[in-house]
Amino acid sequence: FYAHDYYCISFIMKKSSRPPTTTTHLTILLLFLLILCATIHTTTAAASSDKCASDGGTTFYCPNCNGIQVSDCSSQCDGYLFGDSNYGICYDRKLFHVADNEAGDPESHYPFLWIDIAAAIVWFLAAGVATACGVGGGGIYVPLGILLLRFPPKAASGLSQASIFGASLGGLVVNLRNRHPDEFVRDTKGSPLEGHPGKIAPYEKDSTKAEIEEDRERYLRGGDGNRRFYTRPIIDYDMALFLAPMEMAGAVLGVIVQRLFPDWLFLSFAALILAFTSYKTYVKFFAAYRKEKSKREESKLRESVAETKRMSATSSNPATVGSGGEGSSSSASGEDGENVGDGDGDGENDSETAAEKEVSDETQQVVETAVDLPAMEDEEDYREEYDDPKQLELRRQYLEDDSRQYPKEKLAYLVLLWAGLTAITFLKGGKGVDSVIGITCEDAGYYVLLASQFIWTLGFGAFFGYKNTRKTQDRLAVHYPFNETDVLWDFQKLRFYSFFTFLAGIVAGLIGIGGGMVLGPLMIVMGVHPSVSTATTATMILLTSSSVAVIFVMSGLVPWEYALFFFLVCLFGAYIGKTRIDAYVKRTGMASVLIGVLATIIALATVGCIVNLFLGLSSADWCLAGFNSFCSIKSDEDACDVRMLLDKPEDLFPY
Repeated sequence: FYAHDYYCISFIMKKSSRPPTTTTHLTILLLFLLILCATIHTTTAAASSDKCASDGGTTFYCPNCNGIQVSDCSSQCDGYLFGDSNYGICYDRKLFHVADNEAGDPESHYPFLWIDIAAAIVWFLAAGVATACGVGGGGIYVPLGILLLRFPPKAASGLSQASIFGASLGGLVVNLRNRHPDEFVRDTKGSPLEGHPGKIAPYEKDSTKAEIEEDRERYLRGGDGNRRFYTRPIIDYDMALFLAPMEMAGAVLGVIVQRLFPDWLFLSFAALILAFTSYKTYVKFFAAYRKEKSKREESKLRESVAETKRMSATSSNPATVGSGGEGSSSSASGEDGENVGDGDGDGENDSETAAEKEVSDETQQVVETAVDLPAMEDEEDYREEYDDPKQLELRRQYLEDDSRQYPKEKLAYLVLLWAGLTAITFLKGGKGVDSVIGITCEDAGYYVLLASQFIWTLGFGAFFGYKNTRKTQDRLAVHYPFNETDVLWDFQKLRFYSFFTFLAGIVAGLIGIGGGMVLGPLMIVMGVHPSVSTATTATMILLTSSSVAVIFVMSGLVPWEYALFFFLVCLFGAYIGKTRIDAYVKRTGMASVLIGVLATIIALATVGCIVNLFLGLSSADWCLAGFNSFCSIKSDEDACDVRMLLDKPEDLFPY
């Protein structure tokens, strides 16, 4: 995923002595997964007549319709989403329920007080850490919802979306107030950064704290008197407006593919992809940690050397000032240790000494200025002297525009993107939720709305991709001070980012996560500052999780009291946790901590997928189900009155 590796994607198409890139690794992984799917499809088709295919599976007693048998409580027993295979019943789940518990009673089954309390603590901690790292946490919430809360997969997924919504909202409250790590952006051209056309070298690189402060004061004193420092919001809104719709489009396709996969297959996909992502993120973490550690050691060494020089200069200065210089002392008095000012010289000698001292002071001032000024300042002043006033004025206008903490038009565009996709989703239906206008996958309107989702998201992304390239070109024309971690948008960058973001969305929709676990590491590996990456991905996750969470709750696939409670738990957990972690990173400069924690979260999610995979296979007697049908709707026989008519007509017509 390295940005410069875009030009080397053709590595897999021809011989090369260069080592494999992340792009190559990902391509090989996807090819392996495709071969695995083909093999599995052949195997399951051949085994369609064996014990696994003929086994009816576990059935549960559902209280609806005066009692019916169902195979899946969450989708076939309205109001009783939870199944207990030990008792063979579907039951209702109440938050912190402790009173009048009776095992086997669908209305009051098992006390879950301590389980709910333990889950609230875990969710609170997970929300803070996950949001600080720029992920929603779905890879953790879903497995824990199944293992700890004993939710069925669909209800666990719905609760996860509500939790992600709360956590991302809490993170947004923090991110909206935070500023970019580079808080001292200057309006000067600077020096080109070697190997990065269009970007400038850091002014304060390899400088001590005292030198940095002195250089900043010198910058403010120079120029035309209108100089000041600029900064930006921590959220890269331009990147979010381009990447969010691309990720959403990929997620739509991923959900379509997921409908075809049995549970064990998409859990296997999730484990493989998350394991690969965790590995690459750990590699980036160790590289970033070593770089930060080396930088801290170099900084300490420079501070130590500067302090030694300062102390040496202080200790030698009194002798120099008191004697007026070793040479002048000897020539004036001929005796060591005597002060020329106390000698018996005549007036002529006094006037010559004063003149020499004045010339010496002027010379010393020139020398000190030449020594103290960084080489860059000479170049900077020279450049500004010949800087085009119109370019300088435009550069300052761009810096002022980018420094707005709440760019209203960009926030409005994000809301528009969210509203459009949510409206189409409600009309089309999905995630187990029926369409509000009553269409199904058997109707032509369903596919029109499905195509509308792609047109809306991809069109939105293409529009802002074009705007980003124009914006970058306008700023490059006036020598805008892009730093090392900024993305300079061009057509090649657009293709690269859009392809991998769309791919990240497919993975997110396929394995049921918010996308941050794939998109976050992608942005970090490609050079985006970790703090900017986490804030931007958290904002993008809010757009997708909010609409999906509302759909789950309105459909009744997750109890509303659980959804609301864990929404609030994650909101406060994310707000408190992210505030503390961001303060630590700012104080220590250890941005690599975010990368390391992110890699650990992804690794834990991988473990959760593997555990759920084997638990599911064990409960199915290790039978591998085949691929599902893309379009499957409930038949009329599933209706309550039809069931009663077919199974127990005497209950419907007792006379």
